[in-house]
Amino acid sequence: MAAAPETPVILSMQHITKRFPGVVALDDVSFDVHVGEVHGLVGENGAGKSTLMNIMSGVYTDFGGQMLLNGEPVMFHNTREAQDSGIAMIHQELNLVNELTVYENIFLGREIQSRLGVIDRRAMRRASEKLMADLGLDIDSNRHVGQLRVGQRQLVEIAKALSLNSRIIIMDEPTSALSDSEVEYLFRVIRGLRERQVAVIYISHRLDEVFAIAGRITVLRDGRVAGASLGKDMTRRQLISLMVGRDLDVLYPKQKVEIGDTVLAVDGLSYVQGRARVLDDISLYVRKGEIVGLAGLMGAGRTQLLESLFGVYPPHSVTGRITLNGRPVKFASPQEAIASGLGLIAEDRKQQSLVLERSVTENMTLAALHQFMNWMKVIRQRAERLAVSRVVQDLNVKTPTIETLVTNLSGGNQQKVVIGKFLLSEIVLFLLDEPTRGIDVGAKAEIYSLVGQLAQNGTAFLLVSSEMPELLAVCDRIYVLCDGRLTGEFSREAFDQETIMEAATRFIEKMNNGNPIEERAI
Repeated sequence: MAAAPETPVILSMQHITKRFPGVVALDDVSFDVHVGEVHGLVGENGAGKSTLMNIMSGVYTDFGGQMLLNGEPVMFHNTREAQDSGIAMIHQELNLVNELTVYENIFLGREIQSRLGVIDRRAMRRASEKLMADLGLDIDSNRHVGQLRVGQRQLVEIAKALSLNSRIIIMDEPTSALSDSEVEYLFRVIRGLRERQVAVIYISHRLDEVFAIAGRITVLRDGRVAGASLGKDMTRRQLISLMVGRDLDVLYPKQKVEIGDTVLAVDGLSYVQGRARVLDDISLYVRKGEIVGLAGLMGAGRTQLLESLFGVYPPHSVTGRITLNGRPVKFASPQEAIASGLGLIAEDRKQQSLVLERSVTENMTLAALHQFMNWMKVIRQRAERLAVSRVVQDLNVKTPTIETLVTNLSGGNQQKVVIGKFLLSEIVLFLLDEPTRGIDVGAKAEIYSLVGQLAQNGTAFLLVSSEMPELLAVCDRIYVLCDGRLTGEFSREAFDQETIMEAATRFIEKMNNGNPIEERAI
């Protein structure tokens, strides 16, 4: 076990066991948190992280083992009791009401009232502003939450937790939708919490972030503690090995692929949104069996480039020449793009690529439903089920049945369903936008292994990822975007992370004696 920090233990979970019908979710797990520490909790999807945190926060009340808070046994019967005891959980899907203001969200269900029993909005605004000031946040408490960026909403959740006098804050994938600058700001806030003796349990699939912020790291695998250590005493390789139960010599193996003829050629593509030129004179190409990466910082235009190719925007707003398999194309809709052999795996799979309350079958056949209809436009269900079962088996989608609702699958398996949806169509070029965001390291390896296999069969890929190690590992070439412009092209033998980053920051403006200058190197 890891050496204990010098501060006292605030919460101790001892020999926790939790069973669901037919499944042992947690098996004799012991976990503790010290005052003012950031404790990283990692593991693959299904390892038991959420179950353990749900016990800690009062969601699950039926379990074996015991929980000690400040050395005293506790048993929470609901989440309110956990909150009253100083434990707050910030979920990946933020629990804020967009139509309410910041201060109304912070005090939702606990509104401050005057002596006459009337809601005291002035007192709530003052208290909210003090919380913001204590955290160093510049967020207007009168603004509606729906007007805030995702990173700001995350910080409002933290302010809400502190308004509950929380001494332990659980953060579940807090940076999955944040930019690099927002992540760094969040880390500053977390360090401030640590100085105030607030304990933070930090759950993330982004291992570099865990190493950067956590003093201790505990790894769960298959419902058990696989290992625990001080972060400084553990390497990334060791951590991955503990998570997946095997030594991954190469996390993203690069298969040998014979590169073929050009599938996609883009010449002088520009995209104008209103008065803003989002993309400016982009030219690139992708060949059969080739995996081509798109690198760049958030806001560089990578997603907009993929969506321009996929027919998401009005045709009049996209100019330039697009050639697919030697034929000029300009898609007026995603349906036209799919019919011509393009498949887009969107960045936000839950909002853009899946119907969560529908089954695996219904989601997988969405893009190719016409294949399973008879002349009367009635779905041939037997043919549909056979096709979906074959894809589920080929992709190793872990689902009880093909009729299981997609919302009940893990993130990695949801992503496989999205990919499977397009495998039922004749796709010649996949547009992948952050395909491994929010999924664990083992699922990432499976996704990229699948990409490699499809490339060997001749499928072409245009891949956006903010994870530079992933791009360097799987791509044959990398294009770099900055401020909607193409700033570099690198072949595999010329890959260099510093040079790629220089290209990604080339047009970033900085202030020099009060005057903006063009940044050429960082």
